[in-house]
Amino acid sequence: MAGIWGSGRAGRVVAAALAAALLGGAAAGCGSAGGQDAAASAAVRTSPVADVLAALPARVDGAKVVVGDPAAPRTAQVLVDPRCGYCAKFEAAGGETLLKLAARGEVKVEYLLASFLDKGGASGSVKAVNALRAAVDEGKFAEYNAAVFASQPEGRFTDELLLRIADAVPGLRGARFDAAVADMTYRGWAAEAEKGFEATGAQGTPVVLVDGKPVGAKDRSMFDAGAFAQTLKGVEIG
Repeated sequence: MAGIWGSGRAGRVVAAALAAALLGGAAAGCGSAGGQDAAASAAVRTSPVADVLAALPARVDGAKVVVGDPAAPRTAQVLVDPRCGYCAKFEAAGGETLLKLAARGEVKVEYLLASFLDKGGASGSVKAVNALRAAVDEGKFAEYNAAVFASQPEGRFTDELLLRIADAVPGLRGARFDAAVADMTYRGWAAEAEKGFEATGAQGTPVVLVDGKPVGAKDRSMFDAGAFAQTLKGVEIG
């Protein structure tokens, strides 16, 4: 299949390369001082390409959620915290671009969901990561992930908000999902995901790597869908 990158040898992200590439964090993003502690309501929004996202498969692989065809020729790793405002900007632009490519079978996207902004439970990042993990079980991760970032509140994520967002994702709400949100079923998994994020050496979010190479941060193209598509065209495998 002719794609945005053309042809090339597929590669996989390895821990050592990832740590080296991420040292110093993203050029623009959220660091450990971010997050707010005031609860706030938020307008619920969904992705304009929700129909595309609804068809994307997702599975849990250790501390990651992998979206798309496991046999896709290229791998993109995405490091985000649900309460990071820059991550929300990325998801609405570069993130959407990556998922469109995943829908075409050109890339699989590995999400490493951080919660470092949730010091003391102030931001609800752990609650959001727990809910996102629960969405995998219902086959609704990609669509719900996009809606969570699009509906990011000024204050913290609450159970009530996360369930309202889930209402906007057809087929997500149900006894199992609702219980997982209320009971924090995947709190332990969220902690594993945070440890995985910390192990990369990243100092902030968002961070995107394609086959181990950081992309879209220094030139800030990750925050513009068209510019990020052009950036991806220029990514070569070393």
